[in-house]
Amino acid sequence: MTINVILAILVTSIATYLSRILGVISAEKIKETSKMFRWFNCLAYSTLAALIARMIIFPAGDLAEVNYVLRFIVIGTSLIVFFLTNKNLVYPTIFSALFLSLLNFINI
Repeated sequence: MTINVILAILVTSIATYLSRILGVISAEKIKETSKMFRWFNCLAYSTLAALIARMIIFPAGDLAEVNYVLRFIVIGTSLIVFFLTNKNLVYPTIFSALFLSLLNFINI
């Protein structure tokens, strides 16, 4: 089983870094103001939003055991932290993980 895990990590790492290298090589010829670039940017953000919504509404694993009310409380407070920290993504991300763990631990 450990060989399979190591092989999976190796293959996914190669795929990730290969796409990044190709992105760096081709980035010189892409204008950030082009319609195609903006379309891919919108596509990336919409995919990310869909994945986050799926994790919240239809969670898998341990998150499925957390109450919906707790999840929405954490989302709401994390959004408040996001806007209070001038749209910094680091603070609400750390806050949401810690706050969800705390609420789940005390089992509100």
